[in-house]
Amino acid sequence: MRNLGLLTSGPAPLPHTDAELERLLVMLQQQGRNGTTVSIGHSRDANSVAAAEAFASAWRARGCRVSAVVDWPEDAASWLRQARRLTAGEPDAWVIAAAVEGFVQLSRRLVHSTQWTARRTFAFAALADARCGALAGPGVLDGLRGATSEGAGWAISGNEVVLVAE
Repeated sequence: MRNLGLLTSGPAPLPHTDAELERLLVMLQQQGRNGTTVSIGHSRDANSVAAAEAFASAWRARGCRVSAVVDWPEDAASWLRQARRLTAGEPDAWVIAAAVEGFVQLSRRLVHSTQWTARRTFAFAALADARCGALAGPGVLDGLRGATSEGAGWAISGNEVVLVAE
């Protein structure tokens, strides 16, 4: 796998908002994922860590289970260890708080080495970035959904990020 981290460096994720967090919780409930087990993945920057911690706390407060919280660097040899940890125990859904560069590379490893699917994955606003679909490759992130900082929904379709209806 080609390492894209050095080629496409972008801004670090912004701090998450309450509206963003609430929208993610609602999205998981609407998809029949309330009360189910999620694994949470995040970049190592402070804002991604804080977003992951906030989601884990809110999800557990609703009586739901978090099976794993996995972090990764923006640049790694293969991301295989992180991919396996994130998918261990076959969670019902995944929640991602990350910068584009590291997650795109991890997502390619997830597709090639695990049973992960973007359609069961929900993300914070930092991944509502047009670079995601193009950098990950054809079909890798199709169906990835998330929340904007204002609390709207978005999804990746092909190489585009589209806003979704409430």
